[in-house]
Parts: sequence; C-alpha cells; structure tokens
Amino acid sequence: MSVAVALPDTLVNTADIYKNINKRSRAGQIEYWATMGKIALDNPDLSMAVIEEILIAKEEAKHPELLEKLSLE
Repeated sequence: MSVAVALPDTLVNTADIYKNINKRSRAGQIEYWATMGKIALDNPDLSMAVIEEILIAKEEAKHPELLEKLSLE
C-alpha cells in the first residue's frame, strides 16, 4: 500500500544525493534508511555494517544460482 507522506526538504535533498551514489530511486533511498533504522532500533547490539551484511546474505540466499555463476567467473 502506498501512502503520501510529507517529508522535510533537507531529508529529500539528502536522499537525492545518496540515491545517485547507491543507484536507488529517491523513495528507495528513504525506504532503505527507514528499514536500516528500524532494524538498528530492534537490534541495538548490531552495527550498521553487520546489519547490511545480514541483509545482503539474505538476498544472496534467495538466488544461489547467481552466486554459483559469480564463483565460476
């Protein structure tokens, strides 16, 4: 479900910078920050780097055929 939300201009402008770095849409960048923030709040003992590694591993586990292809190259 999509919902329109008013966000501060500074947040949107910062998202515009980071979206280009991370190859995401503006909404995707803000969603990423929200996801990481929620996970960090739920798991205060984990660093952001560890959280990101866990999320990457979860995605890689969904696509083992791609990992096999990468290891062959």
